[in-house]
Amino acid sequence: MSYIVIIPARYKSTRFPGKPLTPILGKSMLLRTYEQCIKAVDAKLVYVATEDQRIVDHCISFGIQVVLTSDECLTGTDRIAEVATKIKADYYINVQGDEPLFNPDDIVKISNLLDTYPGEILNGYTAITDQKQYSSISVPKVVFRPNGKLLYMSRSAIPGNKTSTFVKAWRQVCIYAFPHEALVAFAACKVKTSLEAEEDIEILRFLELDYEVRMIELSSESIAVDNPEDVMEVIQKLEENVREV
Repeated sequence: MSYIVIIPARYKSTRFPGKPLTPILGKSMLLRTYEQCIKAVDAKLVYVATEDQRIVDHCISFGIQVVLTSDECLTGTDRIAEVATKIKADYYINVQGDEPLFNPDDIVKISNLLDTYPGEILNGYTAITDQKQYSSISVPKVVFRPNGKLLYMSRSAIPGNKTSTFVKAWRQVCIYAFPHEALVAFAACKVKTSLEAEEDIEILRFLELDYEVRMIELSSESIAVDNPEDVMEVIQKLEENVREV
């Protein structure tokens, strides 16, 4: 299966404007994410998709391939679907631009499974280990069948129990692999689907369009930056890594 890796990077984030260009110990968050990607695949396969000229200029200054997309895209996946109309491949691997510490081996694992599950949508997950993540509305939680097919994803604490306490749960790791056909169907929706809009989780649109999503267990290193406070957690982790070296 042919594939490219796309990092959607939206400047006009409502919760964190300018997030992709946020400096983290001397490098933008977007550049750190890109550098993790090219540890896994050839730089020729990696693109940034953005709606903002400032991000385009930033990418060009570092020799990063970038595609300027519409500022009307409903979600990052819609942005990737727009790129798919310009660059042809069997699969489009989405790496979120706000996860600068993700494990490059996760891209390798996903890309190696494209021929095993041809035509399927793949998404990552890992175990939740503490009450904070379990309760956080910033962390999408996943439940899936024994065969790995996604049942539901929510910002609420699922799976739940009668005592409302954390026992076991899993969270989404934001690396996806989308076949071309599924992206076409996704982008054909000009408004968010009902559950997608309610949860603010775009993968739910695929479930509502009657697509299956196969969940793949990935590593747990990733720290998603949803708000400015999360940047400090990333910086602390980077500084810990330096001390360990």
